[in-house]
Amino acid sequence: MASNDSLSDRLAFLRSRLFPDHVVGEIMSKRWIDNAIPFTALVLTIIVLGSIIPDFLSLSSLSDFSRQFAEFGLVVLALTIVMISGGIDLSVAAVFSLAVLFSLIGVNVYELPVPAVLVGILGLGMVCGALNGVLIGYLRLRAFLTTLVSLIIFRSIYEIVFVKMSTAIMSGFSDSDLWLFIGEGSILGVPVSLVITLVIALAWHIVLSRMRPGWRLTAVGGARRSAFNAGIDVRLMVFSTYVASSMMCALAGFLFAARLGSTGSDTGVGLEVQALTAAVLGGTAIGGGRGSVAKAIIGSLLVLLLTNGLINLGISGPITSTILGAVLILAVFIDMRWQKHRHRILAKIYVSPTYLDLPPAPAIDAPGSPYALNDRLRSVEIIGLGEIEGPEDVILDRQDNLYCGTRHGDIVRFFGPDHKRSEIFAHIGGHPLGMAFDRDDNLLVCIGGMGLFQVAPDKTVTKLTDETNRSWTSIVDDSRLRLADDVDIAPDGRVYFSEATIRYEQEDWATDALESRASGRMICYDPKTGRTHTEIPKLVFANGVAMCPDGQSFMFAESWTCSISRYYFDGPKKGTIEKVIDNLPGYPDNINRASDGNYWMALLGMRGPALDLALKMPGFRKRMARRVAPDQWLYPNINTGCVVKFNEKGEILDSLWDLGGLNHPMITSMREHRGWLYLGGVSNNRIGRYRIPGADPNWCGQDDYWGPATCSPR
Repeated sequence: MASNDSLSDRLAFLRSRLFPDHVVGEIMSKRWIDNAIPFTALVLTIIVLGSIIPDFLSLSSLSDFSRQFAEFGLVVLALTIVMISGGIDLSVAAVFSLAVLFSLIGVNVYELPVPAVLVGILGLGMVCGALNGVLIGYLRLRAFLTTLVSLIIFRSIYEIVFVKMSTAIMSGFSDSDLWLFIGEGSILGVPVSLVITLVIALAWHIVLSRMRPGWRLTAVGGARRSAFNAGIDVRLMVFSTYVASSMMCALAGFLFAARLGSTGSDTGVGLEVQALTAAVLGGTAIGGGRGSVAKAIIGSLLVLLLTNGLINLGISGPITSTILGAVLILAVFIDMRWQKHRHRILAKIYVSPTYLDLPPAPAIDAPGSPYALNDRLRSVEIIGLGEIEGPEDVILDRQDNLYCGTRHGDIVRFFGPDHKRSEIFAHIGGHPLGMAFDRDDNLLVCIGGMGLFQVAPDKTVTKLTDETNRSWTSIVDDSRLRLADDVDIAPDGRVYFSEATIRYEQEDWATDALESRASGRMICYDPKTGRTHTEIPKLVFANGVAMCPDGQSFMFAESWTCSISRYYFDGPKKGTIEKVIDNLPGYPDNINRASDGNYWMALLGMRGPALDLALKMPGFRKRMARRVAPDQWLYPNINTGCVVKFNEKGEILDSLWDLGGLNHPMITSMREHRGWLYLGGVSNNRIGRYRIPGADPNWCGQDDYWGPATCSPR
């Protein structure tokens, strides 16, 4: 900050630096924030119950609790899977009870081998789940009513069989070591049942978060019609979830039977309410599309702790059930309110402008100014008028063919030398931005939201990278490339490209301008190793890169600070950054070499006093983001096109203007080739061509980068 800054400016600066509001917004945007409330409730419950109930957290109590959790957690997980798919399964308790009963009949009464009994119980669960799956998935019956009927039927079967077999079950006894091991044994001090549950939970976590079936399951729960239109077999997915749910409930019943060795008329009664309460408390959405294994575990622990705690306090069963019912209602209410207002709350706090103090903009209309106004770009030749949309960058090959990207995801090639005939050179998707040719004539392209791609001379498209190393201090996942925008290549083949921001997508660039926060970076991709890493973090909208002739450094632009810097990636100055230009009259974009050894730079827009002043008022900009529609925010002036030439000392050598913005209202790139300067603009529907007085008519960029041996002059 300057020494003459006012006290209010200093306070605004300190406020934006010491209290980074964006951190709160980034935390609120994370999916795991849904677990914060139930996890906090879980911790408080443990603390309170542990302090008022003697031996509540003793080793023996924890051992018993872990076995209970293994069984109950499986049931909750089973219900969670169904709820993620957009369904509900009220029959989980009845299936659990049937599994307990038939497990004891098989082991105690008929003395069948334990593995055979386990297979039979899992088969029982499969049949019960298949019944629900067919009715709900294929016949499209209502899940609530269908599983309610299943609950009644399965419970009736239990009561009928229990009355006939209760005496035989109680008088029977199994001396199977395996049965005893499952019920009371442990592995490395951990109960066997808990190990089984944790393995299943881990498997489901991998499926839901890392595998295609899990993604499809979530998609079905989020929007079944959209999932169907996307080609997902919705009926099969729904059927499969009910089968999996009942099989897990059956396994839980098998573990319960092994632990207690008996059953009663009330086994499993009310378990569906407890499981539903646990699932909702953990954060699983009743409407589907949202849930996880972690949520199921947290909810299971919370409900089981509450239940055991109330029992230890001498509170009767009916009162306990009433309390759990009240907790369920409260959880549903909080979940609905949270989902309704979360995005509204996030929208108010996520945008967090910081303090940015720019020096006064250099004069552009003063006599002798290197930025002297002119209209030299007004009468440029026009290429591809109406044929292209959004050519953010342009580049030419050795055969004088002109390439540009469009907002439709295409790379368009205009054939030289007149550039009147064109073709779709490649279709990548997204919006192709910065481009560069490598030594082998492969075209490297930055795609906003997609990463770095390569188009071979035979038009083969290859993704090179779409992620980089994740930084330790970032809350948002900055491993994914959100807005890669310009690229250049070092002599040894390493690719350096800029990413404007890690916080916003391409369509939200204006929001990043409003924040003016250091969330951009320079990234390096090494084709020899296939690895990508962040070379320079914390840049203010990194937007343009050009390799220097020394082969050891490159120029890069930071748009919102109106500056150009030089970074040394090799040589004696390796790792250092030098400021080349610290105060431009506009916002720099792409940088490219000139034929005379200097550099061309595009100014995507011009500074204005209102926005410059607002940059020192983060509170004002935050209120503007909250209260004013985005189309009424303070924006950079993008109605005047300008190109600037500068040298390595940062001296401005020339400036080209289109004052009225008739041909190029927003210039985002330029490329010199054989005496001409080609102009691109992300908001334009054409490419401009300007004859450079005195420029080398034989100079081409590939020749300058990779040598003249393979260059084909006109």
